[in-house]
Amino acid sequence: MSSNQALQRVRHLFRAEKGGHTGSLDPLATGLLPVCFGEATKIAGGLLGARKAYTTVARLGQVTDTDDADGEILRERPVPALTIETLDAALGQLVGRIQQRPPIYSALKRGGEPLYAKARRGETVEVDVRPVDVHAFELQSAADLLDGVLEPDGMPQLRLHVECGSGTYVRSLVRDLGELLGCGAHVAELRRLWVDPFRDPRMWTLEDLQALAARGESQLEACLLEIEAGMLAWPKVHVDARQAARLQNGQDVPGAYAPVREVAIIGPAGRAEGLGQVAEDGRLKPQRMFRRADANDTGA
Repeated sequence: MSSNQALQRVRHLFRAEKGGHTGSLDPLATGLLPVCFGEATKIAGGLLGARKAYTTVARLGQVTDTDDADGEILRERPVPALTIETLDAALGQLVGRIQQRPPIYSALKRGGEPLYAKARRGETVEVDVRPVDVHAFELQSAADLLDGVLEPDGMPQLRLHVECGSGTYVRSLVRDLGELLGCGAHVAELRRLWVDPFRDPRMWTLEDLQALAARGESQLEACLLEIEAGMLAWPKVHVDARQAARLQNGQDVPGAYAPVREVAIIGPAGRAEGLGQVAEDGRLKPQRMFRRADANDTGA
């Protein structure tokens, strides 16, 4: 299923009027898809730009139209003799602030329409390169390649670890790695391990959640994290009850707040009141304030 289909099925289980996810997964991919319900949807946009980590299997010797195993094979090339040093050198060229061309089959939009829709109609799709941040691109295993033990289809595979910023396509990284190695490559497997700030996440399958829902609403709601758990990336600004009430009413709070950027507004007892903006003059301005029924209301 698509990321949005997964979101809608889980939103239905939780009976949430509003829901949002924090970055799509490819149809082939597995792993973490953080979802936000209710007032927590107000922080979903900030989580979209978070750092992410993946493990992926790159199949060498084949180039596909989607850059992964779901696509049609466009070209096959022999895989040259490779060493760990050769692999590490190629991987190193794809780390840092790099220019990347996203896949033709992607959810990026042009003229209000996803590129994959144009590609599926057979239209010529030109995709511009753009800067992305790749923090790590490392070899985990190449045993079948280096030891001569190949998969049944005879195509060598590499298991790789990726840490990257928003907008980075692992499919494009693997495709470009294949070109650097001179044989082409595509993604055979992809799993998202974590998304900041959820570095060691407890993941729930849809089947897990359905089983909990059958046992009762309280069992299901125990899976929810407090909204504060998703706000670790924002600098915290603390306010008292009177200031919190002022902000909730849409009024600025004068002062010498810092830093000058979007911040998490923390009220009495460590309760998140919402997101605000610190102005150049130190004033705290409300942006997206949370409306919660009580102090125990959860949402992320």
